[in-house]
Amino acid sequence: MNTTSILLIDDDNNLSTLLAEYLRNQGSLVYIAKDGQKGLQAFFDQKPDLVILDVTMPIKDGWETLKRIRELSQTPVIMLTARSDESDILRGFSLGVDDYVSKPFSFAQLEARVRAVLARANSQERESEILEAGDLKVNLAARQVTRAGILVPLTPTELKLLLALMRHPAEVISAEDLVREVWGPQYKEEIGFVRRYIWHLRQKLELDPENPRYIHNERGFGYRFEVMKR
Repeated sequence: MNTTSILLIDDDNNLSTLLAEYLRNQGSLVYIAKDGQKGLQAFFDQKPDLVILDVTMPIKDGWETLKRIRELSQTPVIMLTARSDESDILRGFSLGVDDYVSKPFSFAQLEARVRAVLARANSQERESEILEAGDLKVNLAARQVTRAGILVPLTPTELKLLLALMRHPAEVISAEDLVREVWGPQYKEEIGFVRRYIWHLRQKLELDPENPRYIHNERGFGYRFEVMKR
């Protein structure tokens, strides 16, 4: 069994040291960087399985760092922040974050989120099916989504949400069921994740997100994937 490698990018020395020690005791290999610039260099050098990234840092903050990571890779990223503002959460999701943890948090809580995010990413790597609907094509072996032949970059979580919808065409799936299938039972209180991710999926997949062709709301019931003719 391969050891999970984690890159922790945070300028809080005490938190980084204690969190790294905790994660190492759980069996992970942990690298630490004190700011975004050093974090990007470590990301290039170490190629970690997952990144834990603080928002507020000197030299290059978490937003800039995340944007640069997403230009290069779909490696799972968990953001840490001292704030829980909706605007911050939406900004993180729009830049491709896979999960969001607000400070203060317990190390056990964060480690559970790490395992859940990695499980979502690894489950896709084991599959080889190809799904097609309209001009959308999902190649799981390559972990690629295309629309009319053009690559659409999705994070592991966005891809898993899309698959959960596409595998049940024309069926209405509740937000609660989507949370259980995509994020896992430990996220049962995070129903808001679904709404935010659906919004971002539409921005990436739909030519007109306000008049979607693929992902539809059934108000009060959930979401439905169905190709509508234009």
